[in-house]
Amino acid sequence: MKPDPRSPGSQELSTEARFPAIPLDKGHYESFYLKACHPEQPLGIWIRYTVHKRPGREPLGSVWFTLFDAAGQGPRASKTTLEAGGLSAGDGLYIRLGESRFEPGHVAGQAKTEQLDARWELSYSAEQEALFHLPSWMYGAPVPRTKLLTPCPYALFDGRVQVGDREVALERWPGMIGHNWGSQHAERWIWLYGASFEGADQSWLDAAIGRVRLGPLTLPWIANGTLHLDGTRYRLGGVERVRKTKVRESPTGCDFELPGAKATVSGRVESEPKNFVGWVYADPDGSEHNTLNCSISDMTLSVSRPGQAPRELRLRGGAAYELGMRETDHGIPIQPFPDG
Repeated sequence: MKPDPRSPGSQELSTEARFPAIPLDKGHYESFYLKACHPEQPLGIWIRYTVHKRPGREPLGSVWFTLFDAAGQGPRASKTTLEAGGLSAGDGLYIRLGESRFEPGHVAGQAKTEQLDARWELSYSAEQEALFHLPSWMYGAPVPRTKLLTPCPYALFDGRVQVGDREVALERWPGMIGHNWGSQHAERWIWLYGASFEGADQSWLDAAIGRVRLGPLTLPWIANGTLHLDGTRYRLGGVERVRKTKVRESPTGCDFELPGAKATVSGRVESEPKNFVGWVYADPDGSEHNTLNCSISDMTLSVSRPGQAPRELRLRGGAAYELGMRETDHGIPIQPFPDG
């Protein structure tokens, strides 16, 4: 896969769906997703358009929605799944699931269930160029079995979301657009994201941290991420820094240290248990993970750069913390929607 040459603000495709090229006998999963938060309040949305394909079967498409509001009793969520043949890609868009569309600059759709009727019509501007988390050669290699990139690591969202009888208006909410795909999820993973840290315009941290299973062995935490601060991108993690990568996670919080060649970022992300949504994520082979996500978490960072004073960053109620795991005794309610 070639790096995308587009300039910031462009609405051209910075990635493309992989599922149309997957042979019938192969398994595959894929996700296009967005996260956006109110610039001043712990209020946010998380939306996914996904593909799940078991070997020998046609791919299925699902639309996932969550509204996070710290002032409420907990997240409001919904998920709908289309029958085989109800999804497509190409023609200038990332993915279409029935009437729900995810395309450059525009996301529209609905997830109507007995639990919740959610609908959205959003526009977004890509303020910065795409982020490729992995070295270029890894995108064509068999390992890792999960590939990811961030088409828009910093975007501003406008539009409206209808959540039952509540309407939420978005006006320049900071957030991101993400894309991942593969044949198997990591054995355990963490996703960290924060944007618009206090006193740091257009700053963001986007990091995926995983433990990969190879045969009977589960490898240590491997981080692949980037911090954007003061107009500069700092690569974090990588296979060569596994021994210096430190992670101590729990269902509702995580302490981390992510080393890089030109910066080291340490910090903590956390929120109250009531602010987390729990989902089942399935692999193409039928195995499952429990996945917990809070997109209105608090995040604090300490940034160390050679020759510069340490920089402290804080984001209240606007960061994402996601933990994927095999355990089911984490105490967070799981949404009543199967996967795959």
